Amino acid sequence: MVMKLIPAIDLRGGRCVRLRQGDYDRETIFDDDPAAPAERWVAEGAEFLHLVDLDGARDGRPVNVDAVRRILDRVSVPCQLGGGVRDEATIATWLEAGIARVVIGTKALESPEWFRAMVAKYPDRLILGLDARDGRVATHGWLAESTVEAADLAARLDDLPLGGIVFTDISRDGMLEGPNLAATDALARRVKNRVIASGGVGSLDDLARLAALPIWACIVGRALYEGRFRLSEARKLLDDRP
Repeated sequence: MVMKLIPAIDLRGGRCVRLRQGDYDRETIFDDDPAAPAERWVAEGAEFLHLVDLDGARDGRPVNVDAVRRILDRVSVPCQLGGGVRDEATIATWLEAGIARVVIGTKALESPEWFRAMVAKYPDRLILGLDARDGRVATHGWLAESTVEAADLAARLDDLPLGGIVFTDISRDGMLEGPNLAATDALARRVKNRVIASGGVGSLDDLARLAALPIWACIVGRALYEGRFRLSEARKLLDDRP
């Protein structure tokens, strides 16, 4: 199976940005119109997009709604979205708006029984978001850290029909220094749900190393925006792997 490549569009204040290591004070603005890079990635062959409402993740409610809707209006590929999803009404609103899958992190940790009920109601439409710092789950837009190991939480919820598990090593996110291969590999071998790696990809070599792991997809952000490689180059590399 060829590893999927999913461009990320992080939203803050209605703009497309990237943070370094989840730090809201270390922001780079890449586009005032987030739908523009969305169209660009689709034109280069993206089959999925990963949207993050950074303001929503911090505030616990959807914030960048207009920006998300503009993206959905201008691309035809499936989009998954996370950030600030803490109740069923928000899940339903995003799904009805056209989001293919909704990523839930904080609430899955704080209320696992609620999360189980939501997955039962929306099978294959919800993704478990595991944002880890030193192996432990971080919540509330990465501003708070729990004592729960990310791999343990994934294992406890692995009996559910998830749309996937997004695993992000916060220390690598936005740094272009390479993904946490060991932690990603260990998680993927521990669960049956498909794993989507996120954080740290800075080169085609990084993608090749991830593609050797038993994961379904990889999310890429800053490397694409800074032109470290083109999406078309990355797709060819993955398609040509034996």
